[in-house]
Amino acid sequence: MRTRNALSLVALAIVASGCASTRRPNDRSFRVLEPLIDATGVSGMEGPVRDTVRTLLPSWTDPEVDDAGNLLVRVGSGSPTKLFIAHLDEIGYAVKDIDEHGMLTLVRKGGFFDSLYEGQPVLVFRRDRGPVSGVVAPRPGYRAASTAAPKLDELCVDIGATSKRDAELAVSPGDTVTIRKDLQRLVGDRATARSFDDRVGCAALLLGLEQLDRHKVKGTVVFAFSTGEEVGLDGAKALSKRLQPNVVFAVDTFVSADSPRESDRFALAPIGEGAVVRALDHSNAAPKWAVAKVLDIAAQHRIPMQYGVTGGGNDGSVFTRFGAIDVPLAWPLRYSHSPAEVIDLRDVDALGRLVAALAEDF
Repeated sequence: MRTRNALSLVALAIVASGCASTRRPNDRSFRVLEPLIDATGVSGMEGPVRDTVRTLLPSWTDPEVDDAGNLLVRVGSGSPTKLFIAHLDEIGYAVKDIDEHGMLTLVRKGGFFDSLYEGQPVLVFRRDRGPVSGVVAPRPGYRAASTAAPKLDELCVDIGATSKRDAELAVSPGDTVTIRKDLQRLVGDRATARSFDDRVGCAALLLGLEQLDRHKVKGTVVFAFSTGEEVGLDGAKALSKRLQPNVVFAVDTFVSADSPRESDRFALAPIGEGAVVRALDHSNAAPKWAVAKVLDIAAQHRIPMQYGVTGGGNDGSVFTRFGAIDVPLAWPLRYSHSPAEVIDLRDVDALGRLVAALAEDF
């Protein structure tokens, strides 16, 4: 009986320790990420995310919004100029038109697999009112065709309307569509949600601003929360016409092969092992000396770091034609651009610390 009771106590202790590790309401990275995830901002409709960022900025900042909708925070003055940039927008759809049966036809905003949305409940976000619930209606013959990716013109959103007139009372062309999302903890330090790309980047800039010692900043440091990255780096392109930094740190996803079903031959950066220098992607090759300097500064501050090669582009690449050095920073992400991405919050912590360290020391 004593042995049985002792085993029960051990089991309870294990369960309790597990619960403690997955429930940490005071974890700063989680608390900064949560409202950013809750906000919705498909490319071209970033306002709610921008407003959320503004509420999370330190009280000493004096943010401005430019004509492209980019939110900017400046620290210091003079030369050199360092730019940290993360994007506000996320992938999704926009309503293209409404057919005679009240179904919403779609246009894609950003790159992703339509099969991940088919048959899923979604929210249609209207410009001047609250969201409307709907579902991405399965295409005709869905069961037989479910192994093949749908074509965009095969998909539509059903909001329950029975005619075009009824649907037009609720939604309009140009309204945006996304899968519902909610930030949830997994075991240990891991978490899942949609649109970590690039809400983690925005969170890292906010965490960096919180930790920054403004008296150590030499020259000017600009923190930019950009628009339209997923549809062509639109906000960054507009910003590059009036801001020519010496170095730009684009803070975005490292699309990692660190999952049970992917080959580790390309883009391997294990989640939970630190922030990442995105040394090479489809849009930019960071100078070897700059990568080495970032790694050295991280080591001095005892920040866990990785570096690697991945796909995709980054906001910083549009500044290189004006002579800027682009050194993209990232965190490793599983299942990028899906409804259920996975991160490790320790990587978010590391990235926030890295932003502050580079703002002061690079």
